[in-house]
Amino acid sequence: MNAPARIETTLKDWETDQEVRWCPGCGDYAILKAVQRTLPQLGSDPANTVFISGIGCSSRFPYYIESYGFHTIHGRAPAVATGVKLANPDLDVWLITGDGDGLSIGGNHMLHVLRRNVNMQILLFNNEIYGLTKGQYSPTSREGTRSPSSPIGSVDHPANPCAFALGAGARFVARGFDVSRHLPDVLMAAHAHQGAAFVEIFQNCVVYNKDVFNDFAQPKGAEDRQLWLTDGEPMLFAGGTRGLALDTDTLSLRVVEVSGGDWQAAGVLVHIPRNRMLAHLLVEMPFGPFPMALGVIYDDPRPTFESAVVAERTKASEGKTADLARLLAKGQTWTVPGSAADPVGSSVAGQGGPDL
Repeated sequence: MNAPARIETTLKDWETDQEVRWCPGCGDYAILKAVQRTLPQLGSDPANTVFISGIGCSSRFPYYIESYGFHTIHGRAPAVATGVKLANPDLDVWLITGDGDGLSIGGNHMLHVLRRNVNMQILLFNNEIYGLTKGQYSPTSREGTRSPSSPIGSVDHPANPCAFALGAGARFVARGFDVSRHLPDVLMAAHAHQGAAFVEIFQNCVVYNKDVFNDFAQPKGAEDRQLWLTDGEPMLFAGGTRGLALDTDTLSLRVVEVSGGDWQAAGVLVHIPRNRMLAHLLVEMPFGPFPMALGVIYDDPRPTFESAVVAERTKASEGKTADLARLLAKGQTWTVPGSAADPVGSSVAGQGGPDL
């Protein structure tokens, strides 16, 4: 996202002296390593990098990355990250959040950082549960999820993080999962995007929602149910034997069989990341009848929020001299005379207002 001078680092340069404290087997470990492996490939500088998080298991992240960081309050990481980016647009900002932190109490803040298009990477860890607070159902939990807060099953219809991001005006939307070997590629694509880059990462909570994504994200045996999207390539899955085509009658996607590798004859669509309508269709596909769409789903940059703010400030200050004293004295002000012996003063003279 930013273009500072590249520096040479290794994974070890991004590890801190803090004990990594997640439950044994938690998917967050894999995501942490993926990020720590990606940063050297990007040529990132720890002195120019900031990780900002809210509250939740994922939000321990800043402690474990050797860079600058803020562990903020519940749901407010986007607001803090926006402030950091406006204060110093040259910083490389990563926002770490979860499905509860980012889409419940933080949903309003997430909406605004996306619609404003603030230049940062936003990683939303989705385990479909509140892990840190002992397993209550979250905004992304499936209907029927049993938890301490829904003992006979949740009746809420779950939020779709990528659909939310598109609806909020995000210009980059991607998906991955914790143990995928492709996750670093997704992170690198997000970093290359100029603007708010939203990445949903499916994450296995081994204590409260174990293996909920196994149908498509288990280490082996689920490849046939994954559709990894590549710019300009046909949307094929199941070893190239199946693909996605457009049903022109309903303007919806459908799964087609591909014989002999002839995907064109089967009408399989080619992925175009700039196609917003296609992105909406991909993120709304119900898993089961369709594969899980993964990788870069949408990527269509536009000018960033902080670049517009900097340009506005520059134009507003043209031909002007900074004078704080003059600014403070402008308008309705009063001078209160006095001394140590007479701190109130015998009179108060008004400037721009009545004498008192």
